[in-house]
Amino acid sequence: MSARHFLSLLDCTPAELSSLIRRGIELKTLRNRGVLFEPLKNRVLGMIFEKASTRTRLSFEAGMIQLGGQAIFLSPRDTQLGRGEPVSDAAIVMSSMLDAVMIRTFAHSTLTEFATHSRVPVINGLSDDLHPCQLLADMQTFFEQRGSIQGKTVAWIGDGNNMCNSYIEAALQFDFQLRIACPEGYEPDPRFLAMAGERVQVLRDPRQAVAGAHLVSTDVWTSMGQEEETAKRLQLFAPYQVTRELLDLAASDVLFMHCLPAHRGEEISLDLLDDPRSVAWDQAENRLHAQKALLELLVEPAYHHA
Repeated sequence: MSARHFLSLLDCTPAELSSLIRRGIELKTLRNRGVLFEPLKNRVLGMIFEKASTRTRLSFEAGMIQLGGQAIFLSPRDTQLGRGEPVSDAAIVMSSMLDAVMIRTFAHSTLTEFATHSRVPVINGLSDDLHPCQLLADMQTFFEQRGSIQGKTVAWIGDGNNMCNSYIEAALQFDFQLRIACPEGYEPDPRFLAMAGERVQVLRDPRQAVAGAHLVSTDVWTSMGQEEETAKRLQLFAPYQVTRELLDLAASDVLFMHCLPAHRGEEISLDLLDDPRSVAWDQAENRLHAQKALLELLVEPAYHHA
């Protein structure tokens, strides 16, 4: 199986990631100019969702259509992935009919196992470990607004979740410093911290993390599948709310990002998305453009070598 997968930011070289982002910006310009560009005509993307989604589904489905291809949405009700049918069997069958597969799932091992048995590219649309497509959009947004992120300081405030893990990988691949502020016991996976070494600092005080930062990012305090912990988390994470006052401690040209959906009054203050420093809406739109660049990279070569 020689297909090229995108399960993590580490599946690309820093140079490839940087060209993906530039390509995302080019594709965005083409779309804004109304230019028809359909390199993936007759290509089909299968999209497997074990977790709910708004932006991931829309961006991949619209992206494939805009590139001239099609996307097939499979909800948990439509597939037996890991229930009854082994993931490996599903991968063999599905990849014989599709040109690429995007999976949004719980266990990251579902992705790695599927990829092992797939003859076509597999893309991580989010797992409990990582959310690399979101980071492509985040890095594109920063680049559009501020240029290179190399050597800059990024602050992650809140839960050491899959988004936080992907920010750790991004710190390595895009060469920036990352400060993570989280309550005790909610640190990111030690594997990712060990890999990042000096590049990442874990702090308790959000003010310390944000001081002088060029980018501040956060996410919901309770991720999908953790709903029973909500009350406890609300209490623990209260000091980690990102507010306009907190952003005032960052660099004067700081950008604020949130991968959405946002819970106003929880991880962000009610008015934060209206702050001029917030680029959450551009960031959300860039999921479309960054993933189109990714689809073009992964699917088009497969077509030429078929």
